[in-house]
Amino acid sequence: MSERILLVEDDPINIKFISTVLVKKGGYEVVVSEEVDEILRLARETDLKAVIMDVSLSRSSYEGRKVDGIFITQLLKQDAATRHIPVLLATAHAMFGDREKYLELTGAEGYIAKPIHDPASLIEAVKAVIGH
Repeated sequence: MSERILLVEDDPINIKFISTVLVKKGGYEVVVSEEVDEILRLARETDLKAVIMDVSLSRSSYEGRKVDGIFITQLLKQDAATRHIPVLLATAHAMFGDREKYLELTGAEGYIAKPIHDPASLIEAVKAVIGH
């Protein structure tokens, strides 16, 4: 059984690229969602090795309000049942200092800038947060 990664992403091109790299180069199984309730359920009920979390989600909402990947990561890290799952934040809008700020705000284990052009760097980032 391959290791399962949850990809929280709203851009179809990023979903296709990241999923393909994770499956073909990393040998991972990929589950994709941007629905907060489903993300929380998957984190609690399935054996996830990591979550790749898009920081700026355009369609995600929780309890009637629009939320981003920072908020969802905070939910995961505040829940005793899911806080152990490593989170790799991914953002296309990186400014100087964002990496440290986002990691501190969320408790995420890693950060990668998008667009991701190098499949090897994505696999390395995933392995780094998983601990291989």
